Amino acid sequence: MRFAVAEHDTALAEAAGEVLAKQAGPELIRAGWPGGRPESVDAVWRTLAGVGVAATLVPEHADGLGLDENALPPLMEALGRSGLPVPAAETVAVGAPLLSAVRAPRLPAVLDGSALLTVSLVPGAPVPFAARADLIAVAVDDGLRLYTRDEVDVEPADAVDGSRCPARVTPQPGSGLLLAEGPEALAAARLRGVLATSALLVGLSERMLELTVAYVQQRHQFGVPVGSFQAVKHALADVELAVRFARPAVLAAGWAQAAGDKEATVRTSMAKVLASDAARVTARTAIQCHGAMGYTTEYDLHLYAKRAWALASDWGGPAEHREFIARRLGLAEVSGIVSEGA
Repeated sequence: MRFAVAEHDTALAEAAGEVLAKQAGPELIRAGWPGGRPESVDAVWRTLAGVGVAATLVPEHADGLGLDENALPPLMEALGRSGLPVPAAETVAVGAPLLSAVRAPRLPAVLDGSALLTVSLVPGAPVPFAARADLIAVAVDDGLRLYTRDEVDVEPADAVDGSRCPARVTPQPGSGLLLAEGPEALAAARLRGVLATSALLVGLSERMLELTVAYVQQRHQFGVPVGSFQAVKHALADVELAVRFARPAVLAAGWAQAAGDKEATVRTSMAKVLASDAARVTARTAIQCHGAMGYTTEYDLHLYAKRAWALASDWGGPAEHREFIARRLGLAEVSGIVSEGA
């Protein structure tokens, strides 16, 4: 039996990839950092919205593409590889589908990219992109509520990746539109967020590996490319192996969610563990292989590495997901992780 990503899912990712190849790059990532020109980032996001990116999981009757979670891995890989500083996982995988479910009046603005939407399911935690988002959905006592910018107080927060523009959000009493309530609805939304973030990490890993392979091929020491050294070859081979293991796990998680598989939560946690670990080892190895230049934060590599470090911990870090998997498997103790009741 042969498994492959469906043509309609790859078509969207390819369309987005063409836009990103022409319009996105290190300069655009820097434009998203404080002091940059975020309007140039927003322009690219509107272009991506024009090809249907924001509408991926929105039903056709709500002017969406009507695709399922199988479309998320290839699309988010393309977005991750570009490093575009936008709330892709928050909008495409979580926010837009929830807005369509309640027929929120601001959905058309989200789908055409004229309104930037971000989401956080962790009460009290800094919300990514909240410092510049037009619409912010955050978890409150009765569920997940959507707020316009004038309905919240925003306090910018520090982050390893400044282009994510995080902020602490305090909603005004009595405001906001209820998007989801109850543990099941929030769990489903979180699952999609974890899946999308895992795919972003795979894309980031691929980009960092590409940059590093190109560098070690052109950088010479002792009259030969440093990429010819056995230690460099082995280190990059380990990275390639980690990324190759992560990518099918992410695809499997997307399939499991779309199919309603009973093990979708475990598969999704496995994807996040492997993708986070792959991104971290890729960033570390890439910096080491670049030598002294790799430790220069002004170098382009750090734009992707910082994003990888941030996303590896977002939507649950590897330790949290490993613990969840261990509990689901009924293991009392796995590598120092002790289950409840042990």
